[in-house]
Amino acid sequence: MNAPDVSDAYQALYIHVPFCAKRCAYCDFKTRASAPDNPAMDTYTQTLIDALYQHAKRGDLDTLKTIYVGGGTPSYLGLERLVRVFDALFDLCDLKHHPLECTLEANPESLTDQLLQVLSSRGVTRVSLGVQSFDDTILSLLGRIHTARRAQDAICIAQRSVSKVSIDLMCGIPGQSDESFSHSVQRAIDLGITHISVYPLSIEDNTPFAMRVAQGRMPDVDDDVAARHMLIAEALLTENGFHRYEVASYAQRGFECEHNCAYWTSCSYLGLGEGSVSMQQGSWGRKRFLQEANDRVCIDSLTLAERYAEDAMLGMRMSCGLSDAFVQEACSVVPRVRAILDELAERGLCAHVNGCFVPTERGWLCGNEIFSALLDSSTPYNAL
Repeated sequence: MNAPDVSDAYQALYIHVPFCAKRCAYCDFKTRASAPDNPAMDTYTQTLIDALYQHAKRGDLDTLKTIYVGGGTPSYLGLERLVRVFDALFDLCDLKHHPLECTLEANPESLTDQLLQVLSSRGVTRVSLGVQSFDDTILSLLGRIHTARRAQDAICIAQRSVSKVSIDLMCGIPGQSDESFSHSVQRAIDLGITHISVYPLSIEDNTPFAMRVAQGRMPDVDDDVAARHMLIAEALLTENGFHRYEVASYAQRGFECEHNCAYWTSCSYLGLGEGSVSMQQGSWGRKRFLQEANDRVCIDSLTLAERYAEDAMLGMRMSCGLSDAFVQEACSVVPRVRAILDELAERGLCAHVNGCFVPTERGWLCGNEIFSALLDSSTPYNAL
């Protein structure tokens, strides 16, 4: 069979670093605890660099608009290893003449002035810090190894070297009061953060938290508490000039994360590193590939109808929603999309405003109802 045509070149690059100083109690990501002098980290770094050169030869890096180095804890790789990776990116992507949004994920305990001063000269424009909370009791419960004080210091370090600093905050944590969560949001605002992502805690299988819940040593997440915390975050952030541009992300105008938007607007993306995912698409549909050791394995293959259904779902994760033009185009392939959106509007989960279907407040809180309905739109009636 002939190789399928690919209509979209890669616009986003994700590089996965699977190493951490310690795995958190809630984490189910592709990560592992490692000593800082572990030779495996040197080998992994060289493997990433080799992959970058291979993809550059194929032209896969020519059309990139965003680069995101995530994990794990990329900052835990240390200065020498990160410099090697970013030197390769700087040269292969010609970041000197064509600067891109280039994000480095970091944890507060491994971020230093020297590291960021050097990396900002090699193209890093944004730092995303895994803060989670400014409450030391909550940080201890989560298994984080930084303190609230260290998180504040790391934010100041980041702000000295790059113009865009993002942080993650977690809510709905058992034992986390409304006051504790409100304090964390307000502290982030007071520190001058311009991009804040707020995630409800999810108890994932095969994590220490899952074991504690199963053994009755910790209560499960209370969805009502998590929803209340999300409302607290929205109120505080919107009062202070932030806007919600994606279901979990708030930003001051002009400080939105372009890499986040690439995912939600269905841009093709390239993933490098163990456990990373790439996505390619064309007139035939969409495929995702998982990087495992030296092999890239197809893990998801969508028809064109399924691709449009997924695009509709992803679009409703964003405040801009779905334009009438997109809905009309989608209906030419998936006729049920408009009827489903009208039904969701009748239920108060979305609204038709200025030629777009956008999530309502209830829709933000009950997003899974929107997402599942739109994903099911490509399923034939007789299969329901």
